[in-house]
Order: sequence, then structure tokens, then C-alpha cells
Amino acid sequence: MAITVIGLIDEAAARLSDAGVAFGHGTATAFDEAAWLVLWKLGHPLDALDDVATHDVAPAQADAARALVAERIASRKPAAYLTREAWLQGVPFYVDERAIVPRSFIAELLADGSIDPWLGEHTRRVLDLCTGNGSLAVLAAMAWPDVQVDGADLSPDALAVARINVDRHGLQERVRLFESDGLAAVRGAYDLILCNPPYVNSASMAALPAEYRAEPELALAGGTDGMDFVRALLQAAPAQMSSQAVLVLEIGNERAHFDAAFPALEAVWLDTSAGDDQVLLLTRESLISP
Repeated sequence: MAITVIGLIDEAAARLSDAGVAFGHGTATAFDEAAWLVLWKLGHPLDALDDVATHDVAPAQADAARALVAERIASRKPAAYLTREAWLQGVPFYVDERAIVPRSFIAELLADGSIDPWLGEHTRRVLDLCTGNGSLAVLAAMAWPDVQVDGADLSPDALAVARINVDRHGLQERVRLFESDGLAAVRGAYDLILCNPPYVNSASMAALPAEYRAEPELALAGGTDGMDFVRALLQAAPAQMSSQAVLVLEIGNERAHFDAAFPALEAVWLDTSAGDDQVLLLTRESLISP
């Protein structure tokens, strides 16, 4: 007996909810995760639910979608690793277990122009540090067609995934990828540095659901207070920044630890869909001020 697309999604959502899987890699609810998995497996665009909701699904297709949901539950891998695709600001990116699933709130700021007041004709070189699968580097190149973007990461595996995305979006001439431990191999000066670094504190790392532990630990763990990478970054960044440059830094839920580590630092906190305590902006002047 055939089942409709929406019926299959509702069934999948109930299974995901009953299994207690964790979300946060592109979806926030069991229904949204189920819709992603089912629509992808059936070959429908992820934004096409309204158009196909009442369509019947052949038994073989329904069984294939159910098998994918079962794999999601059994493996506890993020859906993006199963579909090999994640979306950020409407742009598709390839991803696999070699790189963290892209979900940076900095992507919102690139899309809505929140950073633009600090930019200008002087903004020619952009660095995406800890580029992972290259999504922010690609989005920056799309947002500002006149800039050159460097994407740096410590992980050769992540850079291999980033290469797929740079090539996929035809940005080989404007996005350069290279290996660097923090800023060690970086050659500024840059007019804008974007960074979504490893910032999860050790207590939070120990409590992460399996879905997050499926990601490279290198991309998540930030030491006891989550600020190990950030400390080194803020110390070294001014030497790689032009005089009018700014650094846009994501620190997730670590605002308290950030404030404790840098009590005198003058930061501009930027509004995102998760609030105004996830991403901050620092001028070069603020970083070199006594």
C-alpha cells in the first residue's frame, strides 16, 4: 500500500523522536530532519515539500527512505554525512566525515550585510581561518565579487573537502586553500579575517551527543575553557591584519569564558538567529590597544 510523502515524513519524524537522536547540524526538530532525509532519498528538492506532500510514494522508494532513517538512528551520524550535502544560506556544499558539518552563524552575517559597515574599497583580501569544508570562504567570495579569499585549515582532510566545494562553485581563481596551524603559515595583510574556530570547552566536549562526536574533534575542542585557539589567534592576528582590518570570530555558547579570558577587550557583538552572544567583531586597533 502506497504512503504519501508527508505520511512518510511524519512516520520518520516519530521514529527519530522516539530514538532520541540529537539535532543541530542543519535542522532543529525531528520533523525537519525527517523531511531532509525523506525528500533527499526520494530525489525531491529540499524546499519542495509543499509541492509533493500529497504525492504517493511507491513501496520500494518508501522502504529505501525508511532504511536511510534507520541508518541515521543506528549510526548517530549527522544527516549531512549520510546525504553528503549541507546547505548554508541557500547554497549547497559537499561534506563528509573529514570535515565538520557547516553551520556557522557567520554565514548569516555575510548574507545580510551585517559586516559591511566595517568594509570598504580597502577590503581586498579576506582570510577564512579554520575553513573546514570551505563554506565560509565560498560564501565570502560570492558576497564580495572583487575580493580574493584565502581558506586555511590545519587538517589536510578538511582542505580536500574544501577543494571539492571551491571547484563545485567555480571559484578556483578567487579562493586559495592552504594548510596552516592557526596563523603560522598565513601571509597577510588581510582586510577581513573570518574564523569559526574550535571553541567547545572540555566539560561540554565530554557531554556532547554522539552526532557531534562523529565530527572531527580537532574542529571542536578548545581546551579547558574553550579559548585555547582563540588566545593564540588574538595574539597573532594584528601582524596579519591591515590597518583598517577587522576580525569576525564565532565563539558559540562560550561568551562567559570569552569575557573571563579577555575582560578588557573591546568587542562588537553581532546579532544572529541564535542571539547577540555567538559572534563578535574586533578591529585591529582593539587588538593592539593596551
